[in-house]
Amino acid sequence: MLTRWPMWRRWFGTRAERAAAKFLKKLGYRIVGRNIVLAPGELDIVALDGECIVFVEVRSTERGDIERPTASVDHEKQRRLSNLAVAFLQKHHLLGHTARFDIIAVSWPANCREPTIVHHKSAFESVGRFQMFS
Repeated sequence: MLTRWPMWRRWFGTRAERAAAKFLKKLGYRIVGRNIVLAPGELDIVALDGECIVFVEVRSTERGDIERPTASVDHEKQRRLSNLAVAFLQKHHLLGHTARFDIIAVSWPANCREPTIVHHKSAFESVGRFQMFS
C-alpha cells in the first residue's frame, strides 16, 4: 500500500526551508544555495553572513514544541553535516574560509498562517576529522 506520508513530509520540509531562507535574507544573509546534493548527502542551506560561510540545517515540526527539532541534530547528524561541509568547501576551493553551522527550527502548526522560527547561530563545532577541538 502506498502512503502520502513521504510526499507530505517532503512538501512540509520544503515549505520550512523556504521560510528559513526568507528569515535569513531578512537578517542580511546571502543565500548561496539550497538543497545542495553532494556525494555524502544534502545540505539544506548554504549562506554567507558577511565573509563567513554558514551551513544551515533546517529542522521542522507541525507541533508547538520548537526545541524537539533542534535536539534531533545529534552527534551523528553533526558528523554527517561536518563531512558535507568539508566536501562543499573542497569542491569550491574554500577550505581557508571561515565557516560555521547554524540550526533553524521551524514550528508550523496547521492552524497558523506563519511559522515560529528559532535560529541557533553557531549551533555546534565541526565533528570528525576536521573538528577544531579534541
